[in-house]
Amino acid sequence: MASKLPNLLAVPDALWHDVRATLRVVFSRPSRLRRFAALGPRGWFATARFVVRVIPRAGRELATIRTRAACIPDPALREQALASIDGKAYHVHGGCILATFMRGESARRYVAAVAALETIYDYLDNLCDRLPGVSQRAFASLHEALIDALDDRRTPGDYYRDGPHGDDGGYLRSLVDSARAELHTFPNYPAVREELAEVARFYAELQVLKHGPPGARERACDAWYVRNRERFPGLAWWEFAAACGSSLPVFALLALASRERLAPGEIEATFAAYFPGVSAIHILLDYFIDQAEDREHGELNFVACYASSAEAVARLRRLVATTLARVRGLAGAAHHRFLVEAMCVFYLTHPKVFEQRLDDESAALLSALG
Repeated sequence: MASKLPNLLAVPDALWHDVRATLRVVFSRPSRLRRFAALGPRGWFATARFVVRVIPRAGRELATIRTRAACIPDPALREQALASIDGKAYHVHGGCILATFMRGESARRYVAAVAALETIYDYLDNLCDRLPGVSQRAFASLHEALIDALDDRRTPGDYYRDGPHGDDGGYLRSLVDSARAELHTFPNYPAVREELAEVARFYAELQVLKHGPPGARERACDAWYVRNRERFPGLAWWEFAAACGSSLPVFALLALASRERLAPGEIEATFAAYFPGVSAIHILLDYFIDQAEDREHGELNFVACYASSAEAVARLRRLVATTLARVRGLAGAAHHRFLVEAMCVFYLTHPKVFEQRLDDESAALLSALG
């Protein structure tokens, strides 16, 4: 048994700060300790493997990307590129969670691909959210980078043609090229390419719509869902929009693409479990803990779109239950359940929950995990 435990001594000293930071988060509150204990031996082992094997590997990839970001000539673009790495490294760590169950070269190339892709997501978010004067037209042009990274049939263009204007030294294009290079090594990348491109297009469209002026943005998102409701029924428009804002369907599809063989229907089943289910839960929980912050800044918050806190909790509990039912039907169901549980525990025991006195709502949502 001991030989199967992750080797703590294999983690380089320079990357221990990522491991220590994660351990501080995992064990920061009694509620997190209780949920961790409830995972049982299999969950404990998976958590240990994620912390000791996956996070340092992701840290190495991010260090390489950060070196490129530090060389961006334009100071404003360089600042946002570095901030997207230094302030959101946990996005890359979490995005790599399915690598917990991979070995060798499969784990390496998966983490490298996720690191490049999630950095694109985070860098573009910073450009759209933090730089003044970036137009909705620019949001669309910038997010072509994400679609290009996932669909090698496209010819990369000038992502900054509509702004922001400045020289990034080829940084964004290098992330696109890095992601493409890794995806070409995935045995089943062509089998999932269409689904990857579709998820990226949904994400890009959301970024354009949600950054409109108050009132207009809600109407635009509502009309957007009307156009897609037949395919994804039973949602509120903000639940559909939330689903479109997650990178997790991409990373689940890439986990499939990394395998040599896929069973018939496996791609469709994984897509159906992650979109809109897992992805909607992901983003709604993110908005759940950001309610006070979004009110302060006048930002669109999807959880605030519910008629009441009670309705939000009821709808989210239903989403968790139906999503877990879909996940149970997937190959490697325990791996996907671990992802959902880890995600829920991370958000629902976050310090922001207790700062906003959302303890009761959090406990009700955690109980949906069983």
